[in-house]
Amino acid sequence: MTVALIDYGAGNLTSVRKALTHLGAPFVTPAGPHELAGAAGVIVPGVGNFEATAALAGGWHAAIREAVDRGRPLLGICLGLQWLFEGSDEAPDVPGLGVIAGRCTLIENDAANEATAYRGGIFKVPHVGWNSLERRRDDSWALDGVPDGAQVYFTHSYAAPVTADCVGATTYGLSFASVVEQGHVVGAQFHPEKSGDVGLRVLANFLRRVTRTSSTAAPAMSGS
Repeated sequence: MTVALIDYGAGNLTSVRKALTHLGAPFVTPAGPHELAGAAGVIVPGVGNFEATAALAGGWHAAIREAVDRGRPLLGICLGLQWLFEGSDEAPDVPGLGVIAGRCTLIENDAANEATAYRGGIFKVPHVGWNSLERRRDDSWALDGVPDGAQVYFTHSYAAPVTADCVGATTYGLSFASVVEQGHVVGAQFHPEKSGDVGLRVLANFLRRVTRTSSTAAPAMSGS
């Protein structure tokens, strides 16, 4: 059971690698889409502007979509969650993977993007820091063992809509999808690799899903 951690130049993979190592999960960083065929699961991390996901167009997009179609679990982290959707207003011409319906939008209200009154205080964009998860579904495999109200770490300016695929929501000026789940595809807007025991639990749940869906041995992968 090997998990492919995708490096497309839009994220610091060091923390994710440390978390996977801590959990004892075998993983590789494929050099190209052709090395993804043997992956038992796929993780797409990322930080920054949605424009960066343009690097996933073409070969990566096709290979990841093929892995999903073959039943391989997929986890998108932060920008990786947003990429699971159809796109983002941050880079309107850049398509997402499109496995989850909807588009990501800027965290704002009708006053200003910079700072706006929020519950008697001030909220600023980007949203950086710890915030709580509101569980939306009791049957979520990704949030198994994660209590309602658990604190996790965020850093983002755009957010996904709360739809039927939202299993965990967070309120910061507005409610947005902090965890989405559709079958074996899951996304976390927060950084599980930086969210302590709660984040490790989410990663462990994903790895258990990978183990369960790996009913046949995957071909050996190259990479490091």
